[in-house]
Amino acid sequence: MMENIKVLLVEDEQTLAMIIKDTLTDQGFEIILGENGVEGLNLFFDVRPDILVADVMMPELDGFEMVNKIRQTDKTTPILFLTARSAIKDVVEGFELGANDYLKKPFNMQELIVRIKALVGRIQTYKEKEGSTNFSIGSYHFNAVSQILSHANGKEELSHRESEILKRLCINKNSVVETQSILLDLWGDDSFFNTRSLHVFITKLRHKLAKDDNVKIVNIRGIGYKLIV
Repeated sequence: MMENIKVLLVEDEQTLAMIIKDTLTDQGFEIILGENGVEGLNLFFDVRPDILVADVMMPELDGFEMVNKIRQTDKTTPILFLTARSAIKDVVEGFELGANDYLKKPFNMQELIVRIKALVGRIQTYKEKEGSTNFSIGSYHFNAVSQILSHANGKEELSHRESEILKRLCINKNSVVETQSILLDLWGDDSFFNTRSLHVFITKLRHKLAKDDNVKIVNIRGIGYKLIV
């Protein structure tokens, strides 16, 4: 089925967009093109692609704003950003909004194809295995679908990335979740750069779970993280 992947490509640089479209079409992908964030947003909900590949810097509505609007209702469709930006704050912002991977321009077309297939394959596998969506974490309650973390003192909505990380920790509560598995699932590779990004999200989750002293996310050095309750 992988050769029938439906890709929504939102890229305002027309020459690059056509190169990507022609290359992916030759490989058996179905490609729908959007020229800016507004068009991309409308097309996303019209065509329901298997994956969204989007530029960050676009007129009318940039990639970050477009993805933010998409993730308000669609939490699972994989999203890959194409970006000339390389600052960690920009990449972290993209992940915070719900992106699954990114490629820095210029990139190799074969790498784009590999990343697309990997993202679509992982999300399909994860959907088959995910099971539970409600978790008790000490005095907290976490709903992985609504992304709501509740406590007697109130509740807050987690970002897409925070929710996906916490869900993996909950499924494996009191057991180690390998850093590499989280990075490959949610970031696409386990580079040092992405490891730093993961640590940022772990720190945020520790802060959000700080109202219960019995709940801890511990770092198992060189291996991964463990949610202890």
